[in-house]
Amino acid sequence: MVLVPQALAYAYLAGVPPVYGLYASLLPMLIYGFLGTSPQMNVGPVAITAVLILAGISTMADPFTNEYVQLVIFCGLIVGIMQVVMGLLRMGFIVNFLSHPVLSGFISAAAVIIIVSQLPNLLGIESSSSSTTVGKCIDVCQDLISCHHLSLMIGGISLVVLLVLKKLAPRFPGLLLVISCTTLLSYFINAPAQGVDVIGDIPSGLPAFSLMFWDISSIVSILPTALTVCFVGFIGSLSISKGLEIKHRSYKIDANKELIALGAAKIAGSFFQAMPSSGSFSRSALNDTSGAHSGFSSIISSLIVGLTLLILTPIFYYIPTTVLAAAIIYSVFGLLNISEFKYLYKIRRRDLLMMILTFAVTLGLGIEIGILTGVVLSLLLLLYQTSRPNVVELGAISHPSGMTHYRNVDRFKDAATTDNHLIIRFDNQLHFANSSYFKDSIITILDEKPTKPSFLVLDASNIYDMDSTGLHALEDLYVTLKGRSIQLVISGAKGDVRDLFKRSGFFQKLETTHHFMQVTDAIAYSESDDLDNWNPAAIQSDF
Repeated sequence: MVLVPQALAYAYLAGVPPVYGLYASLLPMLIYGFLGTSPQMNVGPVAITAVLILAGISTMADPFTNEYVQLVIFCGLIVGIMQVVMGLLRMGFIVNFLSHPVLSGFISAAAVIIIVSQLPNLLGIESSSSSTTVGKCIDVCQDLISCHHLSLMIGGISLVVLLVLKKLAPRFPGLLLVISCTTLLSYFINAPAQGVDVIGDIPSGLPAFSLMFWDISSIVSILPTALTVCFVGFIGSLSISKGLEIKHRSYKIDANKELIALGAAKIAGSFFQAMPSSGSFSRSALNDTSGAHSGFSSIISSLIVGLTLLILTPIFYYIPTTVLAAAIIYSVFGLLNISEFKYLYKIRRRDLLMMILTFAVTLGLGIEIGILTGVVLSLLLLLYQTSRPNVVELGAISHPSGMTHYRNVDRFKDAATTDNHLIIRFDNQLHFANSSYFKDSIITILDEKPTKPSFLVLDASNIYDMDSTGLHALEDLYVTLKGRSIQLVISGAKGDVRDLFKRSGFFQKLETTHHFMQVTDAIAYSESDDLDNWNPAAIQSDF
C-alpha cells in the first residue's frame, strides 16, 4: 500500500514515466529477497536515487523522453555491474570512507533540492529553467501569483493530511488514502478539463525483456552519475540494514553480499525496463514493524506489484501530479536531519563544520559536486586526524592497592611528574603522515620543561604499527636525545613493532637495557642508583 504510490512518485521525480517505478519494484525486489542478507530491507525506487538520476542524466537528454528513459535504465545496469564487481572483490569497506556527518549534510541538502524541485508541480506552475536551487526558489516566488488554484488546493490539502496522519497515526497508510481520495475526486470533477495535470495512461502488463547496446562515449558520459548512485545507494542501503541488524541482533549483515544482492537486483531490473532501485528507509521500517522476518516479505511485495501491473494500472490515470509532488515532499521531510546539526553542535564542532560545508556545497553547486566534496572532505579529515594524533605527557597516580598508574597530566591534575624522566605516550600508528609531528611534538614538550630530564620514556603501547618513515623518525629522535645527553627508553612495544626494531637493528642500537614490558619497569630503571649493574631479568628485554 505504501510501495505502489511511492514507486509512482519517485519515478516521476526521476524524470521517467510512473510505470518505470513499478517495474523497479518488481524484479529487483524479488532478486533481493533471495540474495539479500537483511530480512526486513525493502528495495525499490527511493527519493535520493531518483534525484541523483535526474541531476546526472538530464544533462544528456530531456526528462520523460524515450532517449532519457533508456539512459536511466542503462545507468541502472552500469551501477549494478559496479556493485556486483565491488562485492566480489570484497570492497564493502569503501563505505567507511564517507563519514556520517558528511553523509547527513549531503542527504539534508538533497532533501531541500527535492522539495524545491517539486514546488512547481505542487503549485501548478511552470517548472523553473534555473540550474541552481536558489534560482528555482526565486522563480517559484515570482510565479506564485500565477499558480493554478485547484492544483494548489488539492496538493496543499494532501500534504497537510499526510503530515497530520503521520503525527496522529504513523502506521496508517495515509499515502494510499490520500492518493485514492484525490484520484476519485479527480475522476468525478474531470480534473484534466479543469487544468489539473494527471498521470495519464500507464501501460498494463509485465515489462518485456530488452537488451541495450550503447557506444563507449555514452558509457563514459554516464559513469560519473553511475558512480554517485553506486556509492550513495549502497551507503544508504547498508545504513538501513545495519540499523535493523542492531535492533534485532538475530542475524549479521555482510556488506559484500549486500553489494552483490543490490547489484544483481539492478542488473536484472535493467533487462526488464526498471529504473535504478535501492533500499528504502521508510518502507524497510514499515516492513519491520509489520513483522517481517525473512526475505519472503520482499518476494510477496514483488508479486503484489506484479498483480498491480496486470490489473490495476487503469485506475492510476486520474492521479493528479500535484498529489505525487505532495507525496514526494512528505516522504523527504524525514531526510532533513535538523537534529543531527544540533547534536553535532553539542558534541563535536569539527564534524558540524563538515556537515555544514557538505550541505552548503550540495545546495549551491549541485548533488554530484556535493557528494564529491563530501568524499574529499571525509578523506581530508581522516588524513588530518591521522597526521596529528594524540601525543601526551604521562604522570604517576598511586592506587590504594599499591599499584602505580600513568595517566595524561592534562586530564589528571594530580598525576605526579619528576625532573629525572619525561614519559610520553603516542596514540596512533607511526607512519609517513605523522612521523614529523611525532618528533616535533616530543621535542616541543621537552623544550617546555624548565629542567632537562635524564630519561625520555616512550610508552609505545598504543603504537600498533610502524612503517620505515616512522622508524627513521624514531631513530632521529634517538640521535637528537643522545646529543642532549637524554637516554631514550621504550616500553610496551607491540609484537610487530618489536619485530621491525629487531630487523632494522634499532634494538641493538638502543641497547637491551632500554626497552621494557611496562612503564613501571622503565621508570624503575631510570630511578636506579646503579644502572650499570641493573638486573637484566627485570628488564624482560626478550618479551
